[in-house]
Amino acid sequence: MGISAKRAATLMLPIALAACAGNNDGGSISYTDDRGVANQPYPDNYRAEILAFMKTYLNDPRGIRDAAMAEPVQRTVGGRLRYVSCLRFTPRESDGSYRELRERAVLYVDRRLDRLVEDTGDICAGAVYAPFPELGKLAR
Repeated sequence: MGISAKRAATLMLPIALAACAGNNDGGSISYTDDRGVANQPYPDNYRAEILAFMKTYLNDPRGIRDAAMAEPVQRTVGGRLRYVSCLRFTPRESDGSYRELRERAVLYVDRRLDRLVEDTGDICAGAVYAPFPELGKLAR
């Protein structure tokens, strides 16, 4: 009986965990108290966070060209109020060539970089870009 009880417990564990993770409103799980409607605090350290993130995001962060960034502004993204900073750059490809200019949106939650959005759509519409030379000076 001890072995079958262990097997039953092992089989039931994923079901129990899934029930705990579910929520009644059908939305996603949030690890903060933020419900998306209140003003977010300004991400004071956004430049350093973007540099650190890009160093890991890109396969080869060296030799980035045309780097420009917009100051963080509050926008509604996915129904939640977030600070968003838009970024433009031309990364060096693995063969050493350069291709098209890329645009990314960086979202912040509670002053910290939360995620990078590759398909910026309307998020970066009207963004005012300024040179971001620090991005072009990244090393491995």
